[in-house]
Amino acid sequence: MSYNLHKGKADVDSTIVLTNPLVNDTSKLENTEDVQPEDMERDQWGGKYDFLITLVGFSVGLGNIWRFPYLCFKNGGGAFLIPYLLMVVVGGVPIFLLEVGFGQISRQGGIQAWKIIPLFQGVGYASTVIVFWLNTYYIIVLAWALFYLWSSFAAVLPWDGCGHEWNTAACYDSFDGNMTSNETVDPAEEFFYHKMLKISDSMDDFGTVRWELAIALAAAWILCYFVIWKGIKVSGKIVYFTALFPYVNLMILLIRGVTLPGADKGLIYYFNPDLSRLGDSQVWIDAGTQVFFSYSIGLGCLMALGSYNHPRSNCLRDTLAFATVNSMTSIIGGIAMFSVLGYMADIMGVGVDEVAKGGPGLVFVAYPRAISQLPIAPLWAILFFLMVAFLGIDSEFVGMEGFITSSMDLFPSIQKKKYGREIYLLCFSCIQYLLGLVMITNGGIYIFQLFDFYSASGMALLTVSFFECIAIAYVFGGKRFLTIITKMIGFKGRSEQAMKIFLVFWYFLTPAMSLGIFLFVVIQYQPLLFNDEVEYPEWGYIIGWFLALSSMLCPIVVAIIKIAMANGTLAQRIKYLLKPQVYIDLSEFGLDDIGTPDMDIQLDPVSSRGDLQTNAI
Repeated sequence: MSYNLHKGKADVDSTIVLTNPLVNDTSKLENTEDVQPEDMERDQWGGKYDFLITLVGFSVGLGNIWRFPYLCFKNGGGAFLIPYLLMVVVGGVPIFLLEVGFGQISRQGGIQAWKIIPLFQGVGYASTVIVFWLNTYYIIVLAWALFYLWSSFAAVLPWDGCGHEWNTAACYDSFDGNMTSNETVDPAEEFFYHKMLKISDSMDDFGTVRWELAIALAAAWILCYFVIWKGIKVSGKIVYFTALFPYVNLMILLIRGVTLPGADKGLIYYFNPDLSRLGDSQVWIDAGTQVFFSYSIGLGCLMALGSYNHPRSNCLRDTLAFATVNSMTSIIGGIAMFSVLGYMADIMGVGVDEVAKGGPGLVFVAYPRAISQLPIAPLWAILFFLMVAFLGIDSEFVGMEGFITSSMDLFPSIQKKKYGREIYLLCFSCIQYLLGLVMITNGGIYIFQLFDFYSASGMALLTVSFFECIAIAYVFGGKRFLTIITKMIGFKGRSEQAMKIFLVFWYFLTPAMSLGIFLFVVIQYQPLLFNDEVEYPEWGYIIGWFLALSSMLCPIVVAIIKIAMANGTLAQRIKYLLKPQVYIDLSEFGLDDIGTPDMDIQLDPVSSRGDLQTNAI
């Protein structure tokens, strides 16, 4: 693999000299003071399945356990699978392959990869901003899981019954009829709000930091830090345990759940198809946004992870395998959850809809309440929250790896220094920990919901995916992109012809789907209500829209800045910024190269090794 680094004369980013992904010889490189060859090598996955397992660990997370089941019973049960699977085919798989393949070709993270189409580099910045916010608030759920896991080591689960100091007069144990007030609250709900969160009375009262959660949050960040501090060669091995262990727990909980009395009641409610709901546009919006969330599209992490692939990796095979595992996990997770909720509804003598909740309420209130009634309840609680914790830590540390990869590619000097990566990662971990402290105050849950609703919202992810499709299909060239991917995979004959179906998606169906759902989301937008009841003050919505627009405006703002900084007429500037500012040698495939040899960085994705060369200019 050959690379050519020097300053481009007309490049608006000409002052940035990119680090080579794979470098063995730096003897002819300009400005190589203090450069260690081994520090400039870009890691590759150590094992054949490291990449796929890491993808599963990152994208298969809490959304599969709490969001998908809730959307199913909310949107017509089994009928919801029709729009969901359609969105997987039209949106999930095509964009997933596009992002992974783009990273594999460019050998760069989510920002620098877009130097292939510089005018659209703002898409990379947008995805990096989204994943930064996501990493900041998602780990709060992991801290909650660790708190519940610690609390589960007790003879009697603390959310079982109303005789605790944090219970109020409204606490009502529906299992023993110990009602103390007409306005009743379940003990599991009181444990969540009054024991763990100690929630304040209003959004204007943040109170103090919950020290137990601060310790749990620190533990979560320490775990994530030491998993990824040495790069993907280490984390790629650890993820085998952290990604696969939750499946062991899930299967144990699934078998226990479906054998409980009343489980069929929950499963009927979960799967019972109501085809009339398919006429509701909200059902299709929910299906589309769920696919984007669960497939981690638009976060830049797929490009970052793909950049560590061997150039001849079969990214199509990994894409299809991931799609199968992800969607099946969502369905199986729903079975495990609703079989237990059916049991709970059966012994309470109420409908499943009265005990089922969406979002965190399903994981931290409804399900824990149900398992508190099982024999050896603490054991099932430990197994469940171990699963939740591992699902959370997988998604968090891979998301952090994606952010670090994308952002560090902007600062190659850091990578050249001894312990540069470790210190850089430590700094951002500390920054995000401090930001997270706001969300574990007495009023922190209000801020958490703002982050969850706005920062990694459907609007933000749909914006990124739309621009990705337009840039690759219509600017870089969808046929050109597909040809490169096909040649790298090694497909010929019928397999090569079958791959052309992706052109239909990239050119037409996928961008149309992204734009259509985006417009529906905007048209039907309703301001966030806390617990679907309480309005936020104006400052809350200002924070929310800042979080959303901080990423959504990046493609436009960065494009304007690049045009303003370039030379020539407006038409000349745009024309220049639509040309690659990297050079990728594809001659071994019999294809035209990307860019020209006098670009910032010369990439040859064909070879399995890295050689540094300098071409005369």
